[in-house]
Amino acid sequence: MEAGIFEYHKEEDTVDIESFQGEKRKLIQPTSLKDPKLEKLKETLVYWINSTLKPEQIVAQSLEEDLYDGLVLHHLLSRLAGVHLPVEEIALTSTAQIRKLEVILEELDKRLGLQDSSRIKWNVKLIHNKDLLATVHLLVAMVRCFQPELDLPPNVKVEVVLVEVSRGGIKSDVQTEVLTEESNAGSDSLSNTEREDPIEQLLKLEAHKVNTVKQAILHFANHNISTLGLQVADMDKQFADGVILLLLIGQLEGFFIPLHDFNLTPVNHSEMLHNVTLALDLLNDTGLQVSSVDPQDIISQDVTATLKVLYALFKKHKGK
Repeated sequence: MEAGIFEYHKEEDTVDIESFQGEKRKLIQPTSLKDPKLEKLKETLVYWINSTLKPEQIVAQSLEEDLYDGLVLHHLLSRLAGVHLPVEEIALTSTAQIRKLEVILEELDKRLGLQDSSRIKWNVKLIHNKDLLATVHLLVAMVRCFQPELDLPPNVKVEVVLVEVSRGGIKSDVQTEVLTEESNAGSDSLSNTEREDPIEQLLKLEAHKVNTVKQAILHFANHNISTLGLQVADMDKQFADGVILLLLIGQLEGFFIPLHDFNLTPVNHSEMLHNVTLALDLLNDTGLQVSSVDPQDIISQDVTATLKVLYALFKKHKGK
């Protein structure tokens, strides 16, 4: 049994058994590597990485090949948490990459609330060795922490071989590793919907509670556009043409939207529609999914739609 395992990994991953002598190592079974659920999760994570880092023109194609040197993780941490670490941008040597990963993972573990090492399913060595299991665990934890509104494929599990190498030989045990939890079904689906659409639930509350939240979001928006000499007094109306919304997104996400890409002084419905559609597309590109909002809803000053968009931005950037 053990020989077969290592023959496979020598062919696919060039695993050096002696490199983890005295350690316990988890290796994904070949059959699980071909599981459509795992493939879907990998595709979702790659899409999330690329959407998040699109303004920086960083593109990942493979979780196994593109995260081991720390470049992608460094930029994700910067974009998602506003953390700028004193590490070199591009680490070319193995020593430099490991040193960079040490700094990044130490900060990430703090941000993820995982100072207890027994709960951490990744480390510098595993990430640098392109260990898929550890890399997926890390990325899933980052999504759950920084963008919990993002839907990951539920109930993804893989069969792993837990291998322990010692001078006395090799011990192995087959286990099931959970990458994402099951989604709630049945009667729980309503509560899931409620959690996904907090604004719809908010608007069912007393008027003073609704107004308190609207004022908090309005303060947040004005704080971030004040450097542009702008001020919003009427949330329901002033976002309807898409101009301030686009400028707010640019300020929060850290990119400049060329003036020729949108209408700075829209005078008709078509120009407003272009602006709002562009704004929603930009939100989608940055990984922010706003449920059931159509550009026309914003233009028609639908308070629920406007609040959904602003709340999504508020939730992502309020601590920055």
